[in-house]
Amino acid sequence: MITSHQNSKVKLARALLGRAKERRESGLFVIEGVRLFEEAVNSNWEIKFVLYDETLSERGKSKVESLRSKNIEAEEVSASVMKSISETETPQGVLAILKFSELPITNRLNFVLIPDQIRDPGNLGTLLRSAIATRVQAVLIPPDTTDAFAPKVLRSGMGAHFKLPIHEMSWEEIQEVVKDVNVLIADMDGQSCWETDLTKPTALIIGNEADGASKSARKLANGKISIPMSGDVESLNAGVAGSVLMFETLRQRIVNSE
Repeated sequence: MITSHQNSKVKLARALLGRAKERRESGLFVIEGVRLFEEAVNSNWEIKFVLYDETLSERGKSKVESLRSKNIEAEEVSASVMKSISETETPQGVLAILKFSELPITNRLNFVLIPDQIRDPGNLGTLLRSAIATRVQAVLIPPDTTDAFAPKVLRSGMGAHFKLPIHEMSWEEIQEVVKDVNVLIADMDGQSCWETDLTKPTALIIGNEADGASKSARKLANGKISIPMSGDVESLNAGVAGSVLMFETLRQRIVNSE
């Protein structure tokens, strides 16, 4: 059992949880909790090692044993060590260090999400979770958007990271990927999503919570799209607005296919 807070694995986990630079340079990231742990194992994601403590549920322990049978390191740590690493108030007794990997993007893109300058981890995680639910094929992360593999984004995404191609790109690279797709930017002055044809290949740009989309995003977009709202509400937060537009896209496509 690991009881030292200075253990190399413990120190690596703490560094990966705390710093995006550490994650990028090492090509590793950390997941916490039984649900995300199960998602990672079930998706056959490459796991470097697992740390767990005595509070881990039987459900979690069964996954740990399945990894051990594949010769993947899993070490028990003391409860105090786990608490010192964890980013959550009530740790679920397990965290895993995973190898970063980008799922491939299909050559036949018809639905793309571009979260532009989204800095709130909860909003980005919500967008990723909605993207999975609405059949988005790829999420392209432009400069100045928060790290998609940060702990809070991973928790909010609820496993979306293991099923969805998520690629950090420059605006030049994004332009090349979506060159054959209609690029729409969420904007209060845009055409209503109810009146916009979202059945054709579409990329949705969801801008920053406070300042909206960047100049680079506006330069890339072919048009603007808005969400009809009643009352005195000026706008929705980025996670909600993006989710509404993604689900409207899915709705139109389901109706169109019937």
